[in-house]
Order: sequence, then structure tokens, then C-alpha cells
Amino acid sequence: MKGKEPQRILATDCGSTTTKAILIEKQGEDYRLIARGEAPTTVEAPYEDVTKGVLNSVMEIEELSKVKILDGEQIIKHVKNGEGVDFYVSTSSAGGGLQMMVAGVVLTMTAESAARAALGAGAIVMDVIASNDGRLPHQKIERIRNLRPDMILLSGGIDGGTISHVVELAELIKAADPKPRFGVGYQLPVIYAGNQEARELIVNTLKDSTALVVVENIRPVLERENLNPARHKIHDQFMEHVMAHAPGYKELMGMTDIPIMPTPGAVGLLVETVARKEKIAVIGVDIGGATTDVFSVFQEIFNRTVSANLGMSYSISNVLAETGIENIVRWLPMEIDERDLRNRIRNKMIRPTTIPHTLEDLKIEQAIAREALRLAFEQHKSMAVGLKGVQQERTISDAFDQSMTGETLIDLMKLNLLIGSGGILSHAPRRHQAAVMMIDAFLPEGITNLAVDSIFMMPHLGVLSTVHEKSATDVFNKDCLIPLGPCIAPAGEGKEGANVLRTKVQYADGKTEEHAVKYGEIKLIPLGLNEEAKVVLHPEKGFNVGGGRGKEIDTTVRGGIVGVILDCRGRPFRLPDDTRKRITALNNWFAAAGLYPN
Repeated sequence: MKGKEPQRILATDCGSTTTKAILIEKQGEDYRLIARGEAPTTVEAPYEDVTKGVLNSVMEIEELSKVKILDGEQIIKHVKNGEGVDFYVSTSSAGGGLQMMVAGVVLTMTAESAARAALGAGAIVMDVIASNDGRLPHQKIERIRNLRPDMILLSGGIDGGTISHVVELAELIKAADPKPRFGVGYQLPVIYAGNQEARELIVNTLKDSTALVVVENIRPVLERENLNPARHKIHDQFMEHVMAHAPGYKELMGMTDIPIMPTPGAVGLLVETVARKEKIAVIGVDIGGATTDVFSVFQEIFNRTVSANLGMSYSISNVLAETGIENIVRWLPMEIDERDLRNRIRNKMIRPTTIPHTLEDLKIEQAIAREALRLAFEQHKSMAVGLKGVQQERTISDAFDQSMTGETLIDLMKLNLLIGSGGILSHAPRRHQAAVMMIDAFLPEGITNLAVDSIFMMPHLGVLSTVHEKSATDVFNKDCLIPLGPCIAPAGEGKEGANVLRTKVQYADGKTEEHAVKYGEIKLIPLGLNEEAKVVLHPEKGFNVGGGRGKEIDTTVRGGIVGVILDCRGRPFRLPDDTRKRITALNNWFAAAGLYPN
């Protein structure tokens, strides 16, 4: 931001279920969150105008902050006489976000590179079509027709290589004559990022039936990936075509001071910034109504995956379909009739804005969240394979190495910080519930700090960081990130009731405590927000807390809202098979961690 420092900033995030607005104000030298408002998103009938939800959320901010921001349906720009805001930014995943289809010649090479380009741009990849994917031409045509993506990314062939396969893919797209999701009568955007020798043929094939754009080849030579030109073009096309045709977006784009950013792209920016500034390994998760996004930075390499059908409102039935009823039931600390459980899940899908009314409803929703988070993380681990050396450079031998070994970059023993975001985590009635949901889903090892996005504002701060980093950083550190405390989880397996970990805690006032935790137990040690304590961790032989099996660790930990969680349930973690034993174990763990009222 050039010129004088902004005094007041407005940011909104249009989610698939809820539109959230935040107001940030300069107080002395620092920027702080003043108020937050939310309203149902209005992209669907009967409103079909996203700005209505935005204005409703801003009206709530006006009421709470007693600051006049709106003049009719216009945002008052530039603060004058205490009214208005200096600038306004927004992110969006309403209408299901940016949904793309990817086509490439070889499934494990160009098609995989194209999928990475699309994911990095904040898209959901609905399907990957490749010349060698085993489907017949008519099946591919039918698939393109039925999916109705917002955009297609077509890639294939190195520069100067064979052109016949990529031209065949273009002919399939032409034959399918796909229609975009929004805006009947508009042409579907297709980005061609393949062999430059084939450009003329591709243009002749697709120019009349699609809104075709040509960019540099994603894979110009076998041993190098060039993803950025395609990523930037995806973002441009998203704004120009998809957003412009979604109900009310043209008006919203006229209101904001910088282009609207896809929500996942904004959250990813923030996770990357934290990892870079603190020089740590970070995992961030954003669980929404329709999708769950996982972000990670390990060895300074950023990865992002979108699980397009794992969410807590519109996609809640998909979570059930993917994981199976028994995997949800295993997290319930009570017996329940299976038909009753299925009906409750269906009710949530058709009434996405409802919240749990009873403690039993809450336990069910949090059981489903554990599975949605676990499945999304499994998908992320399989995609987050490292590029050796520079992130954009990847030799062909590396590509084969990785597909052969499938070596993931994710190393839970090296993870420093796990951040949870999204309604089910940010709005959990007790912060202890968010902490244990994340531990159960991600199963961190060694010493891992847990934090949650206080009231779900990471997307707002991500987009804000691109124009005014100081305000985004101030609010992130002081108002957004809530430290829950460290989770100390020895890796290893043992026998029920056997000793696993002896812990000596020395508090700042000189007081010391000793704790012994057995296999299959969770223990909570109180340590207040930002309070520091010296801990000596002595794992039994066969267990590792970061120094090696049976090796003692002497370190300093910082407390959070929850305290220090000692999780000695073993890694790998297994729930008892016997129903009665499982329910007893869950109730014991939940009580020890202070999850629910007695």
C-alpha cells in the first residue's frame, strides 16, 4: 500500500455456507480486530446475488462496532469523520469454489504436473483425463459433459515432441462441447499449456467452441516443470469468466479494491508466510462446508491439496460414503442406532446452516469431523512428494523415483505447528475439543504445538497480506491464532497399562511436578497461555519423543488455552475392537482432556 497508512480495513470471505466479514482498525502502532459479522451466503436461489450476503455480514459489523460503513448498498471508501473504510478486500469459495478438469497426455507426467498447477492456483481438480487412463473415447466425452467444470487445463507433450496425442485430447473436448456451470450461453475457458508445436492445431480445433487461451508449456522438457504461467492464467480466467458469471460477482468485483482471491489460495499464502518467517515445519487445515483443504510446508516446500467432497455441511454425506459408517461410529463415546445416525447426517446435508442442538449431536458432528480431517490428510500425504532442489525444477529420474517410492515430505516427528481452521474447529464450544479432534485425525508425534484460527479469519488475512502485510501479521498474531498448547506424543507400541513416559515439569515460579503416563492414557497438564515451563521427558525403551527410542529430552514448552497434552495412546494408534472397551476408552480420554461437561 502506497501513501499514508490505512486506519480501517474491511475484509470478507464468501464461503459455500456462510459469508464472514471482519473490521480491522489501527490502534496506536498496531492493527487489531474490532468486530466480526456473518450471514448466510446468497449465491443460490432465491437470492442469486452474492453481494446480499456480503452486505448482511457488513451490517452486523456496523451494529457491533457502531461504525458507519455502508451508504445504502455502497461501501464508504476512505475514512472521513469516523465513517467508512480505507480499503476493502475479499476472498470466495461460494458456489463450490473453482472447479477444474485437467487433461494431459501421460497420467504420471504431464497430467500430474497440470494437476499440481491447478491445485496451486486454488482450484478443485474434479477429474484428470489422460491419453493412457484406460477409458474409451466415448467415456471421456461423457465424463467431460457430465462434470460441467468451470475451466479445463489441457497439457501434454514436451516442446518439439509428438503432437498427435494432445490434438486427440483437444478433439475430445470439442466433441464433448462442455457447458460451464455458471452462465449459460458463455463459452467454457480452456487453457492450453502443452507442446508449442501443436498450438496452431489446438487453436483451430478449439477456438470456435471454447474461450481458449494459450500459455507456456507446463513441461517444456522432460526434466523440468514450469507451473507458474499456467497458475497465473488460471487465476485470471477464474476472475474473468467464472467469477464474472456467478450471481452477483460482477458487482462484488466492482466493490473490492483488489481482485477477489479463491479462499484456499488465501489460506495457503498465510500458512506459507508463517513457515517462512518462523523457519518451521507447519501443517494447516481448513475444513469447510463443501471441501477440506490441507496445506503443508516441510523442507521449505509448500504443498496444498483439496478434498473436494469432504466437508461438514453440503459434503457431509460424502464423508459418510467415503469412510463408511463403522469409521464414524468408532469415534462415538456412546451406542447409537445406525439408521438414526444416517438420518442425522442426511438432515445436516439438507439443512447446512444448522448447528448441533444437543450434546449427543455435537459428539456425532465431531466424530464425522475426525474422519473428514483424517481422509483429507491421507490424500495430502500421497500428493506432497518432494521436488529435489528448486521447487519448479524436477528431473525425470526424480519423477520416477517418487512414483516408485511414493516418498512423502510429511514427517510428523519434525512437525512444529499444526493449525486448524474452519467452523467445526474454530467454533467448537470448548477449545479442548478442537485440540483432540486435530490430534485424533493427524496423530502428531513427538512435540507439536497446536493452534486454531480463533474465529475463522485466515482467508481474510491471507488476501490482506498481499497488499498490507503489517495489518495482516498484527491481527494474525494477536487476534487470529489461538495457541492451544503442545501435544507430546511418544511414537511406539506397547502393552495396555505399561509405563510409557515419565515427565518432570519445572514452572516459572520454581515449582516442580512429576507425572508418569501409562500406555493407552491421555493426561492434561495445566500450563497457561504463553506461560513457559522446562520439561524433562523420559520415554521408556521402544518409545521416541524426538530424540530417538528411549532417549531423554530436556526442553522448554509454552502453554496455551488447553495446556500440555500428554498422549500415550501409541503411534500407530489403534482403537479397541470390542465395542464396550472402545466406548470406555473414549469416555476416559475425553474426560481426561476435559472435552465435555460431566
